[in-house]
Amino acid sequence: MRRLFLIGGLLVAFGLAVLAASAAAPANFAGTWGLDKAKSQGLSQRMQNAESVTWTITQDDKTISIDPKVTGGQPPAGGGAGGGTGGGRPPAGPTAYKLDGSETTSDVPLGQMTGKQTLKATWAGDALQLSRTTTVSTPDGDRTSSNAQKLSLSGDGKVLTAVVHSEGGRGGPTDSTLVFNKQ
Repeated sequence: MRRLFLIGGLLVAFGLAVLAASAAAPANFAGTWGLDKAKSQGLSQRMQNAESVTWTITQDDKTISIDPKVTGGQPPAGGGAGGGTGGGRPPAGPTAYKLDGSETTSDVPLGQMTGKQTLKATWAGDALQLSRTTTVSTPDGDRTSSNAQKLSLSGDGKVLTAVVHSEGGRGGPTDSTLVFNKQ
C-alpha cells in the first residue's frame, strides 16, 4: 500500500511539472534587432545593399508590433510592393498582430489605390507564426500578396531568426531566412 502511495505521489508530481512547463510564458521578442547579413539567406537586393536593417519589436501579453527600418540601399526596380519584410520594401510603419490568434483587418494607404490587409499570429511552441495577406485594388483588378514569417529566439534570447515566405510580388514566390542580433 505504501508503495502505491509513493508511485501515485510521483505521478502527481510529474503531472504538475509537465503542467507548469506548458504554462510557461511564451517567447518575448521585444527589443531592437539588427540584421546580420552574413548569417541571413535569400535577402532582397535592397536589404543586401542597405547600410542597416533593423526591426523594433514591442510585445505585451495581447499584441506584438514590428516596425522595420531599412537605411540606404535602393528600392526594387519599379517601386514597390515586393512582399514586405523579406523581399522588397517593408510595410510603412509598424505592423501589429493580436497574440490571441484572432485576425485583424485594416485599410492600407497606397496613394491613389486602396488596399486591405489581414494579419494573424499563432503560437507554435516557442515560435510565433505571423501571416499577412494584402489585397490592392488597381485599375487592372485586385492583386493579392501574402507573407508568412516564423519567428524564433535563440536559447539566450540574443538572436532572432525569421523564416519568411512571400507570394504575389513581382518576382514570384520568395523564401528567406533573416537572422537578427539584439542591439
